[in-house]
Amino acid sequence: MNESTATDTLVERDRSGDVISGGHLVAKALKNEGVDTIFTLCGGHIIDIYDGCVDEGIRIIDVHHEQVAAHAADGYARQTGKLGCVVTTAGPGCTNAMTGVATAFRSESPILHIGGQGAMTQHKMGSLQDLPHVDMMAPITKFSASVSSTERVADMVSMAARECFSGAYGPSYLEIPRDVLDREIPLDQATIPKPGSYRASTKSIGDPAGIEKLAEILIKSEKPAVLFGSQVWMSRGHQEAIDLVRSLNIPTYLNGAARGILPPGDPHYYHRTRRHAFNNADVIVIVGTPFDFRMGYGKRIREGAILVQIDQDYRTVGKNRDVNLGLVGDPGAILKAVHDAVTGSLDNGAGKRRAWMKELRALEAKATEKLMPSFLSDDVPISPYRVAWEINEFLTEDTIYIGDGGDVVTVSAQAVQPRSPGHWMDPGALGSLGVGTGFALASKLAHPEKEVLCYYGDGAFAMTAFDMETANRFGAPFIAVIGNNSAMNQIRFGQIAKYGEQRGSVGNLLGDVPFGAFAEMLGGYGEEVRDPSEIAAALQRARESVLSNQKSAVINIWVDPDQYAPGTKAQTMYK
Repeated sequence: MNESTATDTLVERDRSGDVISGGHLVAKALKNEGVDTIFTLCGGHIIDIYDGCVDEGIRIIDVHHEQVAAHAADGYARQTGKLGCVVTTAGPGCTNAMTGVATAFRSESPILHIGGQGAMTQHKMGSLQDLPHVDMMAPITKFSASVSSTERVADMVSMAARECFSGAYGPSYLEIPRDVLDREIPLDQATIPKPGSYRASTKSIGDPAGIEKLAEILIKSEKPAVLFGSQVWMSRGHQEAIDLVRSLNIPTYLNGAARGILPPGDPHYYHRTRRHAFNNADVIVIVGTPFDFRMGYGKRIREGAILVQIDQDYRTVGKNRDVNLGLVGDPGAILKAVHDAVTGSLDNGAGKRRAWMKELRALEAKATEKLMPSFLSDDVPISPYRVAWEINEFLTEDTIYIGDGGDVVTVSAQAVQPRSPGHWMDPGALGSLGVGTGFALASKLAHPEKEVLCYYGDGAFAMTAFDMETANRFGAPFIAVIGNNSAMNQIRFGQIAKYGEQRGSVGNLLGDVPFGAFAEMLGGYGEEVRDPSEIAAALQRARESVLSNQKSAVINIWVDPDQYAPGTKAQTMYK
């Protein structure tokens, strides 16, 4: 055992195999958790983790900013269904990652943030980058703790990982002081939980009586509607969800990460009629999404309907809006149990719902027809609706779509319909700008065989764009489409309405940046588009370039700064 490794940062690591360091214990624990990739920005406090990851065959993706690393860990978790991992140094390493961790927290994404800290022997002495990380991270994580002994490092990593999947998913934070991480101890003194021996299944159906009650409600319903939210995809319960709605003939609406679990054209998938359905349904089932601002805090659901809420978190059920029935557990397990319960029924009511589905389908067609002039607009500057429509037409069965921005997300949600589960990603309830590059990097690393397209606002792109170099460096190129209106336009609308034209552009205008040149600087393809008729061909050239030279492409589309999303004009995000 070499105790000096804990104090002398330049002492060569013992390779005899008789001892193990804290950093190598981190790597062993991560390997046991199924982690195959970490996202990081290097720092002296954490380098022993890298050495351990090399030994354990864990891929190290080093980025230019810790926010991107945290977003990438989040994106990797969303795409793989496994634990995402971000590793940062102390001080600014931790604070830079906080936005990404907070995004995962509001999006219920399971990521483990491992952070460095000054040596315990220098505690409260003013060591380099010393901050109260545990206290800072506690409000935006499910678990936040410091490791005080090398013997417990692996055990604490496993403990933090378990918390990520307890109830509704979410992030954990683990601080490891430098001397705890660097110290070498005899291998037999370390506590290393054995894979498969310390974690229970989280696929709970909750109260069986609730299952039977929901089955009875659905069988009797004539005009049901169901909304599947992000938890359905994140818990990988989408097939059970699909089986239930197809068996019972239930019109289905999707939001968040659940978009794509039913493809366009599926007879049970509805896109533009949610308000009508919620105003006329006799039963409404909300699965895996809270009554937050995106749902009008539940106020947009009429009182007369039987309202059922299913969620992984007991605290979410009935929050902001009373429900008639609440079920807590794994969405897929609950929906399968309900499906099993109705399967034994002589008549599950599927036939009597055809008229209701036909009614909604006719309204869907009318809503689409109303939007088509905007989708096909030949206006110059280009309508953002036209951009979203062209992107939707461009997508394939193997394209993962990412929306990064304010109006970019809300406008594209009206046009873009992903073709497969997991093929929609957005910032979620935190509304963070700048998620796109980390999400794109992670998505391509998780699925190298798929195409990744990220649609940015110009403000969002500028925040994290340089990590496109990281994507290129690690062989994970993607297509970046920018709706460029030279402004933070979602905010600009409210300012103009409130303060008038003269003061409406204070603090929200950006420069006219030809971002296509940025891609070229990094060795990829870039193009500026000012005519709507050129969008489709430009997207195709970007696709071909990414495939041929394995470098990211940027299509910079100049859009009308005076067009806004309906939600922005109605200020629904604040109501």
